[in-house]
Amino acid sequence: MTLQLPVDGVLLLVAVWIALAVNQPFLRAALQGRSWRDGSAWGLGLALVVAVAAIHVLLLAPLATRWTLKPLVAVSLTVAAGVSFYERQYGIHLDPAMLRNVLHTDWHEARELLGPALWLHLLVYAGLPLLLLWRTRIVVWPWWPALRMRLALLVGAAAVLVACVLVAFQPLSSLMRNHRELRYLVAPANVLWSLAVVARADAQAAQAPRRPIGLDARPGPGFAARQRPLLVVLVVGETVRSANWGLAGYARQTTPELAALAQTTALVDFARVQACGTDTETSLPCMFAPVGRRDYDEARIRGSESLLQLLARAGVGVTWRDNQSGCKGVCEGLPEQRVQDLAPPILCSEGRCLDEALLQGLPRTLPMVRGTQLLVLHMLGNHGPAYFRRYPPAFARFQPTCNDDELHRCTTEQIVNAYDNAVLYTDHLLAQLIGLLQAQAQTLDSALIYVSDHGESLGEHNLFLHGLPYALAPDVQKQVPMVMWFSPRLVTAEHLDLACLRTRARAPAAHDHLFHTLLGLLDVQTALYDPAWDLGAPCRRPDAR
Repeated sequence: MTLQLPVDGVLLLVAVWIALAVNQPFLRAALQGRSWRDGSAWGLGLALVVAVAAIHVLLLAPLATRWTLKPLVAVSLTVAAGVSFYERQYGIHLDPAMLRNVLHTDWHEARELLGPALWLHLLVYAGLPLLLLWRTRIVVWPWWPALRMRLALLVGAAAVLVACVLVAFQPLSSLMRNHRELRYLVAPANVLWSLAVVARADAQAAQAPRRPIGLDARPGPGFAARQRPLLVVLVVGETVRSANWGLAGYARQTTPELAALAQTTALVDFARVQACGTDTETSLPCMFAPVGRRDYDEARIRGSESLLQLLARAGVGVTWRDNQSGCKGVCEGLPEQRVQDLAPPILCSEGRCLDEALLQGLPRTLPMVRGTQLLVLHMLGNHGPAYFRRYPPAFARFQPTCNDDELHRCTTEQIVNAYDNAVLYTDHLLAQLIGLLQAQAQTLDSALIYVSDHGESLGEHNLFLHGLPYALAPDVQKQVPMVMWFSPRLVTAEHLDLACLRTRARAPAAHDHLFHTLLGLLDVQTALYDPAWDLGAPCRRPDAR
């Protein structure tokens, strides 16, 4: 059986399918909390369905011709079905930040999200309508009647959209005012909008070099007076949340080695730190900016140099070592190392390396440190959904675990167990690193700062992974742990009051503190430095330098 339809007829059917079948996550979220016994809920639901269909007619009709129709519909349905799958499974909203994450995701990360459930979903929500489209013969009209029909379709869709807004204006205006993030659930319009925003921002960034910051940066008096080399190691964690951090009071001890070190060394834990964002693409540039979340401006942050370029200008040797998807521009122009080039095969599999690969070669290079150095280690950490791949078998302490890339196949207990095992492995890595620094204590002053980039949802409120719009994201995606450790000679040289620092660690902190805390620790002076945001400033004797 073969159907015969004009281009405009196919567009209408596709738009209705997109509105009714593909956009169920949007409709469910928009109507949440409304009773189906209330007639207004049915009215709002109908208005939303018709409006979504009209929007996609307006988006697709200008591009659809007898030659482009089938490829256009195939791409649109496949993209929309794929996006709706991740909205259903993980509760994501595809805003510009999430799309930037998708575009910059490493293939080895992405394939963990491409399981059988996705292909089944695509088969039902894209494959079936595409099969029907394949069996449809496009009726070709003369150009003048076809043009009139297309114009009528566009005008009609616009009129219907306006009518829907007017009819349901009160609930719609309230919905869009209080839950603006819902527009990022409308697929595939959300992809087109976010893609346009990202492309525009990237084009503007490409046209102009990054604006320099801290041109007045210079070594402070203590910097020049140091008699021993200083190495600060900044470990940027991935997807570790405060709620599952043992030192922060989690019911399980997921940080036993750090807890032991806290009893005998200058280790200070900041239990709950407010992250700059809920995804790496947002948080990483933000945490290296002078003003982070408290006065957030994505264009300014992405268009400017980071703390690392400022430190290098002042004479600090800066090196970035990565076991993830790059530094997101914050280390541009500085020495950058990838663990795949350093690690032995035993630590790597299928293009991915365990985080212990970040320590490769350090026992050999630490004795050769000269001057003032900052080493940044970017971890793979607890990157989901395959938490079980982030640690070696020896750390599978909490059982049973979710050993599947598709979280919906596992129980909440299994997911949390695998996640906690990955936290155990991070604890071990940090303890190892502190041990390496302690071994050089006779000749090298050193400090370590660990802070996670963002948190993670593990099924709370039926949400998984991370990346929700900041205003909508739960605290588990925004509260992260931070740890500081100092070598004994550095504590003495800097006149650090550890009791004072531990008291400060119990107060609220944020990624915004990192920029100024590192400037203070490394003794780099610039007008950008604000001692009120330096976590160590109140606990360092003013005349220590």
